[in-house]
This record gives sequence, C-alpha cells and structure tokens, in this order.
Amino acid sequence: MTEDKNEIDKLIDNMISNGDEFVGNFKNILPDSLIETMEMFQESNVTNLKKIKEFLNK
Repeated sequence: MTEDKNEIDKLIDNMISNGDEFVGNFKNILPDSLIETMEMFQESNVTNLKKIKEFLNK
C-alpha cells in the first residue's frame, strides 16, 4: 500500500507542476482575462489535489 501511496503522490505532484506549466505557456498568448480565469482554475485544482494528497497520507 505504501508503494501505491508514493505513486499517487508522484502523480499528484506531476499534475500540479504540469498544470502550472500549462497555464504559464499561455500567458503570452491569451488575453489577461482568460489567463486570470485559467490561473484561478489551476489554484482551485492545486488546492483540491493537495487535499487529496493529505487525505491519502493520513
């Protein structure tokens, strides 16, 4: 089970970093209003992923 938790932790970390990179790649392309929306969505996503990670590590 510990190995599964480590894999899930890695997956969550990758999802967070890839999401941050994805939003960052669009900063120079999209209008500011869309970037703000994407950033808010990513922040919400990160918060939820961290909650999942915390729950799994109890």
